[in-house]
Amino acid sequence: MAFSDRELLARIIQCEAGGEGENGMKAVATVIMNRVRVPYGEYQRIGQGSIRNVLYQEGQFDCMRTEIRGVPNQQNIWNARPEQIHYDIADWALAGNRLFTIGYSLWYFNPYAPCPSFFPSSGVGRFQVTIPQHCFYNPTELYAQT
Repeated sequence: MAFSDRELLARIIQCEAGGEGENGMKAVATVIMNRVRVPYGEYQRIGQGSIRNVLYQEGQFDCMRTEIRGVPNQQNIWNARPEQIHYDIADWALAGNRLFTIGYSLWYFNPYAPCPSFFPSSGVGRFQVTIPQHCFYNPTELYAQT
């Protein structure tokens, strides 16, 4: 059985940010919905307004992989067990809400070090904010060319 968009979003929120508190989970949900809604660049072409397309884009979310570097990945959406808060945040994001501190960020990651100014290395994202352990990046002008 295929998961609904709401179920997919709740599961990815739980898997990617379940230990990051409410703001961390809302930040991840905001990035995902920013990718769904961005009107230009790579994610506009890939996402085309689809949560499913954004989440299943290869190499974007570790929680969408059953294997990483040849090793089984147990922390994935199929093993996730979302709770009510994850569904509440999914509903919040699907209703068009966004965490304002994230802005229009399209990327996040935990560098386990100070946040670099740009991410990915191609320079298409500029540092916006850290929430709690993750760095978030807004698109630069270069992103529009992707």
